[in-house]
Amino acid sequence: MPKLFLLRHLKSQWNLENRFTGWTDVPLSKEGIESAKNVSEKISGAGIDKVYTSPLIRNKESVFLILKNLNKENLPIIINKALNERNYGKLQGLNKDEVKKQYGNEQVKAWRRSWDQAPLEGESLKDVFERVIPFFQEYIENDLRSGKNILVVSSHNSLRAIVKYMEDISDEEIINLEIPYAGLIIYDLDKDLKIIKKKTV
Repeated sequence: MPKLFLLRHLKSQWNLENRFTGWTDVPLSKEGIESAKNVSEKISGAGIDKVYTSPLIRNKESVFLILKNLNKENLPIIINKALNERNYGKLQGLNKDEVKKQYGNEQVKAWRRSWDQAPLEGESLKDVFERVIPFFQEYIENDLRSGKNILVVSSHNSLRAIVKYMEDISDEEIINLEIPYAGLIIYDLDKDLKIIKKKTV
């Protein structure tokens, strides 16, 4: 039975600086780079057949470091902007604590975690879902149905969209889902891609 691995990228420089990143192309932090070996050990021996990621450098760097540590640099890698992080619009580059002081914790949480609230000139999770899931269904599900074990290395909200889809999480409950930096979710799936087992690492 196929396995789906969802891995949030290693910590970026702006994650370290507590800034909204979104579509800004920010590299990994030193801390993120140094964590690659430990993260790789979580999926060592998993028999991954193919990797999907986005064009954002923090995602691509995470893939490169992890596959290097696993000695699997020849695995096929599909890079597509459908898997990009949420566009945070006017918030991109701003310090999260400063934004909370200006707009309040509840409003900032709604922008970051709710289903359909978007920051000014940015995307809601619903917007992200509507670009991620058609791509997921067309390409990643096709690979899973053929029995391949797939690793998706991406950003927080693109992964939250996939988890919402996989687990049929309601629009109201999705606000409670968070995946830490380098957090890993592993799904064992049946032939119909229903979840047999879920493991969070």
